[in-house]
Parts: sequence; structure tokens; C-alpha cells
Amino acid sequence: MDLDQLAALRTPEGSAALAAAERVAGGDPLAAAAALRSAGIPGGLAAAALTQAELRRRAAGKFGAAAAGMFLTRAGLEQATRRAVADRRAARLRAAGVTTLADLGCGLGADALAAARAGIRVYAVEADPVTAAMAAANAEAAGLTDLVTVERGDATAFDATGVDAVFCDPARRRAGTGRRVFDPNAYSPPWDFVTGLAARVPRTVVKVAPGLDHALIPAGAEAEWVSVDGDLVEAALWCGELAEVPRRATLLREKEGPLLNASGKRVPSYHLTGTGAQEAPVGPVRRFLYDPDPAVVRAHLVAELAADLDATLADPSIAYLYADEARPTPFARCLEITDVLPFSLKRLRALLRERRVGRVEIRKRGSALEPEKLRRDLRLSGDEAAGLALTRVAGDPTVLVCRPVPPGG
Repeated sequence: MDLDQLAALRTPEGSAALAAAERVAGGDPLAAAAALRSAGIPGGLAAAALTQAELRRRAAGKFGAAAAGMFLTRAGLEQATRRAVADRRAARLRAAGVTTLADLGCGLGADALAAARAGIRVYAVEADPVTAAMAAANAEAAGLTDLVTVERGDATAFDATGVDAVFCDPARRRAGTGRRVFDPNAYSPPWDFVTGLAARVPRTVVKVAPGLDHALIPAGAEAEWVSVDGDLVEAALWCGELAEVPRRATLLREKEGPLLNASGKRVPSYHLTGTGAQEAPVGPVRRFLYDPDPAVVRAHLVAELAADLDATLADPSIAYLYADEARPTPFARCLEITDVLPFSLKRLRALLRERRVGRVEIRKRGSALEPEKLRRDLRLSGDEAAGLALTRVAGDPTVLVCRPVPPGG
């Protein structure tokens, strides 16, 4: 995609090509291209329209119905924030009194649009000319041009003295190749600029990869990990006046239904907070197994969850928790343990065959076994279901045979 192709897609002819592409996207790409050419759409425009139609289909999972009117790139879509996450971040900024925001490295504009929907005036900066033009087009499609200004430029040169807060999502893919960048020093803008923002702007938020090394978290910053429907999707650093706690795990729901509190009232999210430096006690395997949400694990808040559940670890290096009671919690999946076996394929196969188990849900922590290979090796047959947890107990390879605990215990 270049600026000329983007401009062509925004003409009446381009809109018609996009509509035609959306009708044939999702099937055989060669047949789709032939269908557009047979409709009289020039080859270059047809190719650009088909690319956008396919990206919009993929983007629906992140942006919902709004994806149908957005302009996207593959790399931009990969890094873009999910709408639920961006909206929650924008709400937190607005609640902190932020009315003007600089979005440095705005990408396709997902976070800028969320902030504008929350009533925040956004000044967005993006170095790539095509991506910047797409962000501006997306603001126009959302009807937010009065609150979002997109500027093509160098984020490191932006004067942030006139805004209440700064949000920065440094590019973590190499330009041209789209390959992931794992070294923060190779981010764009570079890591030293990103971490230096908090010293210049009292309210700064930085989006980072979920695998960020805790050693890189700036002193005094709040590090938050966010999961959606049990999938870890991002991490963010809340700096300066925005930092509330050292570590936070935030759980959101999209597909799995609303989050409910103890009174049955819907809540937008659940949060577990702590220092991230506590260690959970170690004890024996007990009746119930808790598999913590990945946001809890990455935030190093397993000890805080263990205290809430009166639970212990069976191995100090593995984030499975064990307890005598099943307590409702949004922060972990609870299973009842029926059998604890030193791992033996022969013994496990015999046990499952005896119980007529034909379906197993396999999870693992601290095990080198591949779940799909194990599933094949078990040669299951029967009409019953069971759960298997592959792990270590006191250093020994162990399999836990489990059954789910209904919600509410």
C-alpha cells in the first residue's frame, strides 16, 4: 500500500471496489481477484481493495463493527490495541483528569480513537506516511476529526509541554520486513527515549510487549498486564502521577460473557494488584488445582492470588496453586484433582481406558511434553471427558487427572 493507492481507495470508485471486494473476500484469492477484474475494476485497485477487505475481516476481532470502515496494514493491525483494552485505558486517563493527550507513534490510531471517544483531545504523531494517512482516515471514518489531529513526523521531536499526558506505543516490528523486534533498544522510538518521557511529562503511559523483562520496568512505574478472555494481549507502564501500585493484572471479557461481582452485578474488569516481589508458600498437592490467568503470572502476582485462595505451590518454580477448598475467583481456572500420578504413559493410558475417557483437555506448566503428541499417544476411546495437567511436583514429572469445578464452586 502506498499513498496513491490509499487515495484511490478513498474515491467513489475505490469505495465501490472495496464493497465488491468485501463480497468476495475470504475465499479463493485468485477467484476473488478474477471476479473484481471481470467487474471492470483495474488490477491495482482490485488488489488494494482485496487486501483491505481481508484485513478488515481479521480486524473485526479487535475492533468489532468499526473495522468495516477502517484502513489497515498487516503490521499495524498486529500491533494495534484491541478496542476493549484501548477504551479501558482511555477511561482511566480521563478519570485521572487528562483532557489533552499526545499519542507518539500512533500507528493506525486505535488508542487515539479510544481517547477521543472518552472526550480527550488527541495530538497523534506517526513517522510512516502511509500509516499516518490511514490513522487520519480512520479518525474521519469514526467522526472524530474534531478531537484527533494526526501529524506525520518524528515522535522524538514532538513538543509535549502543552498536553496533560503522553501515550507511546513504540514500533516493535522492523520496517519493510514486519519481523518482530525483541530488543527494546531497537524499538522505534528507542527505549531510552520512551523511558525518558516520564521525566518530562508527569503523566505518561507506555504500551510494551507482554514478555517485557521486569528488570526494564522504570523505578516507580506501575506495570500492568492485560488479558482478554484468558489470552494475554499486552502490557503497559503507567508512569509518574498515573502509577497507583507496583504491579497490576487486569482481566477483560469479550467472548466469554460479562464479568460479575459477588452480588451478580456486571463489572468492566477485574484487577489483582501487589508488589510483584512476594513468594507463595510451598506445600503438597491438595484437592483443588488453580491455573492462574496469564496476566497474573506475568505480573508476578501468583503469591497475592495464593493468599486470597489460601493456596500453596507444589513446586516453587511452577505457577500452579493447590488448595483444600474451591473458591470462586476470576483470576484462575479451578479444577478438582481426582488422581496424582508420576508421569507414565502406560499407566496414564490404562487409567483413562478404565474410565472410558475419550476426550481430554490438556494443560501444562513445567513439562516438556507436547500436548497434541500425548493426545495421540494415549489412543483415547470412550464417551467420558477428563482434564490433564502436566507439571512437576517437588521436581518430579507428574500428571494430575482433573475435572472442572462449576462456577461458584
